[in-house]
Amino acid sequence: MDSDKRYMQRVMELAKLGAGNVSSNPMVGCVIVKDDVIIGEGYHESFGKPHAEVNAINSVTDKSQLEGATLYVNLEPCSHHGKTPPCANLIVEHKIARVVFATIDPNPLVAGAGFEYLMSHGVEVIQGVLEEEGRELNCRFLTFIEKKRPYIILKWAETADGFIAKEDFDSKWISNTVSRRLVHKWRSEEDVVLIGTNTALYDNPRLNVRDWTGRNPVRAFIDKQLQVPAGAHLLDGSQETICYNFIEQDVRNLVEYVKVDPMDDMIDVIVNDMYIRKHLSMIVEGGTQLLKGFMRKGLWDEIRIFRSENTFGKGIESPIVRARPFSHERILNDELIVYKNQHQEYAARLSA
Repeated sequence: MDSDKRYMQRVMELAKLGAGNVSSNPMVGCVIVKDDVIIGEGYHESFGKPHAEVNAINSVTDKSQLEGATLYVNLEPCSHHGKTPPCANLIVEHKIARVVFATIDPNPLVAGAGFEYLMSHGVEVIQGVLEEEGRELNCRFLTFIEKKRPYIILKWAETADGFIAKEDFDSKWISNTVSRRLVHKWRSEEDVVLIGTNTALYDNPRLNVRDWTGRNPVRAFIDKQLQVPAGAHLLDGSQETICYNFIEQDVRNLVEYVKVDPMDDMIDVIVNDMYIRKHLSMIVEGGTQLLKGFMRKGLWDEIRIFRSENTFGKGIESPIVRARPFSHERILNDELIVYKNQHQEYAARLSA
């Protein structure tokens, strides 16, 4: 029904309001409709707080209106006790007659159980309305559950002649100020930002959110021999930070040093560690060797490249993506090119 799709689009608009605040939960919105009029709305605002269905039900002043109403939600209502009570029970309790949702929750604690509970209590259930849009909305959560790893975004800026940095590793500033502000927005939406040793040494980055409003991500960097100096921004204790190295296991000043066996693959260790820590997403900001390492393994879900009009003439070459772009966008004088690794045939391949 067109009306179901229309209300589901509103649900997804609400769900997006939780971006950056709900991990390790999915983004969920909810709309309640009676006689083709919206009587209640809500979304999951932050991890550990009430789910979208609870907030939508609570927004309805006259609870008698809920009887016979239709509830729209982008993810299957839960039926288990977690940090909050099960939403499916609440729906039945208020005699809501119909539930429309986009995607089944793949979490083994839910995975169809909410659907079955509602059906067994006489609630009409419609699933699959804007299902693809629902999967895209929660691609981080779904990747985490289905692939047992975080959603991985590779990001870099490159010059028009294909360099990611100068010969002395200086990469400031290839992209324009608006593009850099967008990167800060992205950081606020992802759980972790990761860089390699050379980026940590030569850029002395903060990896925080300054040109946008939002939470700081967990900072992670590779420093196999602990070369990054004590005065570096990464070690200032201003936000949670993880240092992957070959030498020590310790925690100092909000910096956790994770000792990695030199015989182990560093990228595999990091990706698995992020999964164990329940981080749903990670943005890898460089440098070239680290980015290429993820690409060789096919460990990426998106690649985002800012291509500037600036030229270096010579320097450190940027990775080459052998894939079909998903989208192009102009950011003033920069071009933002996005690739999505949704199909195996589009996987990135490094040039010979």
